[in-house]
Amino acid sequence: MIHKLKRETVLYLIIAIFIGAIVGVGTFTFGYAKGASYLRSDSQSCANCHVMQGHFDAWVKSSHGKFAACNDCHSPHDSAASAYYCKARNGFFHSLAFTTGNYEENLRMTDYNRRITEQACRNCHADLVHQIDIRAVGELKQSEVENLESNSCIRCHSTVGHDT
Repeated sequence: MIHKLKRETVLYLIIAIFIGAIVGVGTFTFGYAKGASYLRSDSQSCANCHVMQGHFDAWVKSSHGKFAACNDCHSPHDSAASAYYCKARNGFFHSLAFTTGNYEENLRMTDYNRRITEQACRNCHADLVHQIDIRAVGELKQSEVENLESNSCIRCHSTVGHDT
């Protein structure tokens, strides 16, 4: 009986140390990376990583820098839950890539982020985009889905927000 209690105690102790280490490292990393700054809409927080400084500087000088914050183009607008999911998802993958150094020199958008940015363009420029989409569907006789993919805003305007 005593032997069994010692074994359980050691097991619980190992589990507690493991959980404590994960929580401790996670808390340290979140604090060191200024993770709380990403929960706000301050565009300056996007330049917390030195890798993003060039993109931030280019955005400040761009036409969108005067009218749109980073989250206006790079976060969903349908709900707060989806916006924070996007921030958490991107924060995790950005911190993983930047911490390990496993990223391309020329940063590329994921398909997930491309869809979000495309939708942001379409929301802000709805009147213009609507006219282009109607005309293209009528002329090309394609389905609306095929047309919207071939008629992507960021396909031609990829450098509008922050050409680097």
